[in-house]
Amino acid sequence: MWSLSQDLVHLNHGSFAAVPVEVQEKQSDWRARWEANTTAFILNDYQPAVDAARNALAPFVGADPQGVVFVRNATAGVASAVRSMEPLLEPGDELLTTSQDYNAIRTILEYAAARTGARVVVADTPFPVPSPDAITAAVVERVSDHTKLAVIDHITSPTGLIFPIEEIVDALEPEVPVVVDGAHAPGQVPLALDGLGATWYTGNLHKWVCAPKGAGFLHTRSDRIDMTVPTIISHGWNQPVPPDGSRYRALFDWLGTDDNSAWLTVPEALRVTGALEPDGWPGLMEKNRALSLHARDILCERLNVAAPAPDVMVGSMAAIPLPDGKGDDPGGLLSPLNYELLEAGFETMVMNWPDWPGQLLRVSAHHYNHIDEYSALAEELIARVG
Repeated sequence: MWSLSQDLVHLNHGSFAAVPVEVQEKQSDWRARWEANTTAFILNDYQPAVDAARNALAPFVGADPQGVVFVRNATAGVASAVRSMEPLLEPGDELLTTSQDYNAIRTILEYAAARTGARVVVADTPFPVPSPDAITAAVVERVSDHTKLAVIDHITSPTGLIFPIEEIVDALEPEVPVVVDGAHAPGQVPLALDGLGATWYTGNLHKWVCAPKGAGFLHTRSDRIDMTVPTIISHGWNQPVPPDGSRYRALFDWLGTDDNSAWLTVPEALRVTGALEPDGWPGLMEKNRALSLHARDILCERLNVAAPAPDVMVGSMAAIPLPDGKGDDPGGLLSPLNYELLEAGFETMVMNWPDWPGQLLRVSAHHYNHIDEYSALAEELIARVG
C-alpha cells in the first residue's frame, strides 16, 4: 500500500508523511488528464475539480466551503493571514507567538514586524508541561493592549503537543485575531473549524491525511473573508466575480500556472486513508494515538525518563527528552544522533532543542507502524545514550 523503503524503520511520519500508492496513482491520473489537453483542462475542467475537492474537504474540517481555500502548505496559509493583517499594523504593535512555534512561522512574523514597525512577543510555553492549562496561562499572560495578532500552534512541531486551542482562542478572540497553525492537526485530531472561532486556521493535508505534497488549506472566519488575500496577487484581484461566485476563492484558486494536482487528489486521500480502519477516520485517529502513547511509554521506561506531558496532550506524535549531547554545537536543527540513528536504519527526528546540547526525540505513529519498531528504537538508543 505504501512506497516506503524496506531498508528503513519509518518513525517520522510527522515531517513529510507518506502517500498511499492508490493516492499516488490518482494524482498521476489527474496529471495525465491535464496533459492530454492542457488548455481545455484549465478552461473547462480545473475550476469544477477544485470546487469538488473543496466540497469534499470542508465537512472533514467542520467548515462551510465558502470559508475554505487551498494553499500549498500551512506555511503559505500563515503567510497569507499575516500579509492580510499587515495594512493594519503600526509601530509598537505586538505579534504574539510561543516558544514552541515552527521556525518558518517565526520568520514570517519577524519579517512582518520589520516591515511595519511591530515587534514579535514570545510566550514561554513549558515543556515538560504539567497540564494544558499551563499553556493557556503562558499565552494569555503575554497578551497586552498592543497585541494585534496571535499565531498559535494547534499541535506543535518540535514537541508534538496538542495545545488547548479552543481555550486559547476563546480567551483571545475577538479582541485579538488568532491564526491557528494547524500544520499537524488534520487527520490527527477531529476538527470543527466553524465552531472554533479563530479568525484563520491553516493546515497541511500532506501529513496525516496522506495527500500528495503541495496540498494544504486556509480557513477564514466569515467576517474576515473580504480582507484575506494570498501572498501572490494574480488574476483573481480584478477578474469579474459571478453572482454565485466568491472573490476570496478567486484570489486563491488561480495564482498562475502550477501543478495543483495535489489539491485535486484530496478527495481520494480522504477516502483511501480514512478506509484504513473499519471505523473510518475516528478509528484511524484513535489507533494512531494509542500506538503513539504506547511507543512513548516504552521509550520513557527504557530510557528512564518521566513522561513529559499528560496523555490528553498527545496525539499521533510524542516527544521524549534525551540526555544532553556531547561535543561542540553542531549547528542546525538536527542532532548528530539523528544521523547516527539513520545510519542504523531508523528514520526519526532528534532535534537540538531548545538548543544544543539539549536533545529531543520525536516519534510519529501511522497505520504502517508497529509497536515492535519502537522497542527496537529503544534498544538502539540505550546503546548510544545509555
